Amino acid sequence: MAHDHAHDHDDHSHGHGHSHGHSHGVGGHHHHGLADTGDWRYAVGLIVNLAFVACEFTAGVLADSTALMADAGHNLSDVLGLAMAGGAAWLARRAAGPKRTYGYGKATVLAALANALLLIFACGAIAFEAVRRMAEPAPVASGVIMAVAGLGFVINLGTALMFMKDQHKDLNVRGAYLHMMADAAVSLGVVIAGAVILFTGWSLIDGAVSLVIVAVIMAGTWGLLKDSVNLALDAAPNGLDVDEIRAALLALPGVTAVHDLHVWGLSTTDAALTAHLVHDRPDADALLAEAQGLARRRFDISHTTLQLETGVLPDCPSC
Repeated sequence: MAHDHAHDHDDHSHGHGHSHGHSHGVGGHHHHGLADTGDWRYAVGLIVNLAFVACEFTAGVLADSTALMADAGHNLSDVLGLAMAGGAAWLARRAAGPKRTYGYGKATVLAALANALLLIFACGAIAFEAVRRMAEPAPVASGVIMAVAGLGFVINLGTALMFMKDQHKDLNVRGAYLHMMADAAVSLGVVIAGAVILFTGWSLIDGAVSLVIVAVIMAGTWGLLKDSVNLALDAAPNGLDVDEIRAALLALPGVTAVHDLHVWGLSTTDAALTAHLVHDRPDADALLAEAQGLARRRFDISHTTLQLETGVLPDCPSC
C-alpha cells in the first residue's frame, strides 16, 4: 500500500511516499518483508548448537585438544550471534512509535555489526590459544577429536544451509550464515587435524590447523564488518548507486535540478531516500507520483520523502 501527499507552500511542495509491499536488500536483491527471515531457524540453530557446545567442550577437555576446545568456543560465539540475529529480526517487526518513528529496523544492523566483532574476538582467542599450544605441544586423543568435530561439521553445515537462501538479501541473516559456515570450516579443519595426528603422531598440527582456520574466518568476516559499519553510519546500502539515482531523477520530464539527495539503510533489508527536486512542471502531483514510482520500481526503495521546488530556495547554499 502506498500513501502520497503533496502540500503547496508558496513555491515548493513536499511529498512523502511509503511503500510497504517491497523493500531493498543490501546486496542489491529484492526482498519481500522481514517475516521471510523465519524466526524458527534461529530457534533451531540455538537449541542444537548450544547442546553441541557443551558436548564438544567436554570432549575437548577429556581429549586435551586445543582445536576441539577452540571449536567449542567458536560455536559458543555462534550461539550468541544467532541469539542477537534472531532478537534483532524480532525487534525489526515491532511497530514504530512516537519516539522511534522509524521503528526498530536498525537493530538488525547493530546485530550484524556485533556479529562481526564477535567473530573477530573469537578468532583472536582461538589464535592465542593455538600459538600457546604450538609452543608446548601435548599428546591428544585423535579419535575423539575426529568423531566430535565430524558431528560438529554436520550440525554447523546444516544450520548454515537454513540461512543460505536469504543471506544475500539481509545482512543480519548473512551474519548468521557466515557464523555457521565458519564453524563448519573450523570443524572440518579439526577433523583433518585429528586424522593427521592419528597417522603421524604430530600433535603440533592441532594448533597449526587452528591458525589456518582463523585466517579463513577473518577473510570472510571482513565483508560483513565493512557492510555493517557502513549501514551503521547511514551509508547507501550495497546495490544502490547514489549517482545513478540522481541521474534517474534528473531524467524525469521537467526536473531541472536534484539536491540534498540522501540514501541510507533503515535496516538490513529496507532503504530510505530523501531529495529536493527543482522542476518547471505545472502538475506537481503527477511529478511526485512519477518520482516515487521510479524509486520503488527501479531501485526498490521502500521509503521516499521528496520536496518539490519551482526554484532554488535561498537557504540552499549547496544548490
